[in-house]
Amino acid sequence: MTSESILREGLAALAIDLDDQSVDLLLRYFTELGKWSKKMNLVAKGDDRTLIETHFLDSLTMLPLLRRQAPENSLLDIGSGAGFPGLALKCALPELPITLAEPRQKRVSFLKHVIRTLKLPTIEVWPDRIEPDPATNHRFPLITSRAFADIAGFLTACQHLSPDNGLIICMKGPKYEEELTVWRDSPLAEQFRLKDIETHLLPFSKKERYLVIFEKKEI
Repeated sequence: MTSESILREGLAALAIDLDDQSVDLLLRYFTELGKWSKKMNLVAKGDDRTLIETHFLDSLTMLPLLRRQAPENSLLDIGSGAGFPGLALKCALPELPITLAEPRQKRVSFLKHVIRTLKLPTIEVWPDRIEPDPATNHRFPLITSRAFADIAGFLTACQHLSPDNGLIICMKGPKYEEELTVWRDSPLAEQFRLKDIETHLLPFSKKERYLVIFEKKEI
């Protein structure tokens, strides 16, 4: 199967509808990922089917949620790495303003290369670590991460970047319940409310993925 047929099959299984332009952007991104992965360790090795499911389709499970948000809401992807989920979501939802936070210089170079190559608008790379600095003026209505930290650690790291009623979307595997227990016993339970948990089944491996969604309480 070609990478396009794998991607389209996975999208159909997830009931995600994308136009041809978005599919083309994702495939070009996948091609650049393959080229750069020959020179540096961007993602774990695997065949096309595994890579497309593990990174691209997994990232796109958040797309229905983002489509329900106001179009001007900006998304911060913390610890973006090779661009997942933020860059994949940008290909699928070009109008969404996105910031990719990634401190590792080689990955920053890759992200900027893909953004230039695909001519993606309203997306920038934040080449620095996320530090708990309450004085920062940056605020993002939507914040996410795929593998930055456990739930309590992630909420601690990004709480100063979220406005009141902002959403923080944690992408997790089946062990998310253990992390929720830790969060409930922490002071963070007073600052965030658990808004929803969405369950998704990846189309090929049938692995369970969860979007654990928090809302920052008004002060």
